[in-house]
Amino acid sequence: MRALLAQRPFLLEAIPATFIVTDAHSKIIYANRRAESFFGYAPDEMEGRRIRILFLEEDLIYFLPNIIFLSRYKKGFDGEALLKRKDGKKIFVHLTTSAFKEKGEVFLSFSFQEIQRLKSLEKERFEAEHWACLGKIMEEIAHQIRNPISAIGGYSKRLMKEIPSPPKKSSYYQQIIREANKLETILQRVEELVRIPPPLFQRENIQEVAEPVCQFYKKEAMEQRVTLKLITAGLTGDGQVYLDHKLTAKALSYILQNSLEALSLNSLAKKRKVIEIALRDNGKTVGVTVADQGPGIPPKNLRQIFDPFFSTRPDRVGLGLTFVRRAVEAQGGEIQVKSRSGKGTKISISFPKDRRRSLRRELVAPAVRDATMEW
Repeated sequence: MRALLAQRPFLLEAIPATFIVTDAHSKIIYANRRAESFFGYAPDEMEGRRIRILFLEEDLIYFLPNIIFLSRYKKGFDGEALLKRKDGKKIFVHLTTSAFKEKGEVFLSFSFQEIQRLKSLEKERFEAEHWACLGKIMEEIAHQIRNPISAIGGYSKRLMKEIPSPPKKSSYYQQIIREANKLETILQRVEELVRIPPPLFQRENIQEVAEPVCQFYKKEAMEQRVTLKLITAGLTGDGQVYLDHKLTAKALSYILQNSLEALSLNSLAKKRKVIEIALRDNGKTVGVTVADQGPGIPPKNLRQIFDPFFSTRPDRVGLGLTFVRRAVEAQGGEIQVKSRSGKGTKISISFPKDRRRSLRRELVAPAVRDATMEW
């Protein structure tokens, strides 16, 4: 095989990708020139070493053995992989593998193409197209409406102070000021929605995210005679998860606001008012469920609660749950709502505990371990 590669090196050098050939035990016998710019190793540095030098330490137990097994005994592997360069930096690639025979010997081929940049461009393009319209509208609204709103509210306050008026006229001024403040709040909330930053993922403990939010609303809840009950019994794991702390805390605060408002509408004064904030870690997902005993959401409204500006209360903007869905889904999480009229509402958000694919977490077949013992 080495002789064949030496005779026709132009064949592999012409491939528009980083290309590596190993023997059946994953020992590298050839790497084209692109490998050096891609992984930082000169071809002669790689030859004679195992392909494992390109894989992360945590992927040597399952992911790499699975790839070798699929390459040797199945149709190969075709998918994404997070690998490492010589300098230790990680690189996101599209990896395609296969096996072939030459003079009775089995060889494995590995073809790598970098997709991190393509992924970033695709995501940026999608986000830009999705929110470009809202962004332009927001800029125009802020420019055309914010100054008049400030002027209306400001002059109304001045008139109240400088011109004595009967109580009826004073109430008119107060109503103008309230409406001006409401418009300003709408502008702020729309800006917040359209300017959600890309998530900054860090390893967090879900209890440490939820507790400060509950503490922040504790005083408001007490004033409404509502008990906030934080339940941690569902944390069967360590509660650790990769998420954006700030975005998640903001989303949780909007959910709690909705629950407090729902309980304020509860006409049953004698009914014990409780909001349960249940944390969970089932090994696969980590999340929070906020359950109230409010009036519930009518079935006809349930599918609209995430729509921008949807609210059954005219004094509310109706963007809180829209923000929640965007913030949760931007982090690869899920949100679920269950509600029954007169019984209350449960809103659950959850995030994957391990964002790696199953191929990186477990063997695809018991035979993998035996088949890859030699490599």
